[in-house]
Amino acid sequence: MIKGKTKSGFEYKLSEKRLNNYELLEAIAEIEEDPLIVAKVVNLLLGKEQTSKLKDHVRTKDGLVSTDRMTEEITEIFKGQDQTKNS
Repeated sequence: MIKGKTKSGFEYKLSEKRLNNYELLEAIAEIEEDPLIVAKVVNLLLGKEQTSKLKDHVRTKDGLVSTDRMTEEITEIFKGQDQTKNS
């Protein structure tokens, strides 16, 4: 289990099974062709429960989930895994 925390304070846990999921790799590869696939990537990476928590974490006062903030958080989570592998 890999645990981390983004700069904004979102705490996450990633199982190595999720990171070693070929369908996640396929979805990441599809992002360039279809940016809307990001939602699938987030669900494959975090699972439904953590995805819901992340959406609540970035939700604005008027109840909207910012695409920019979600992208920033997911990018930071991926970068955190790169740093973990390089350590």
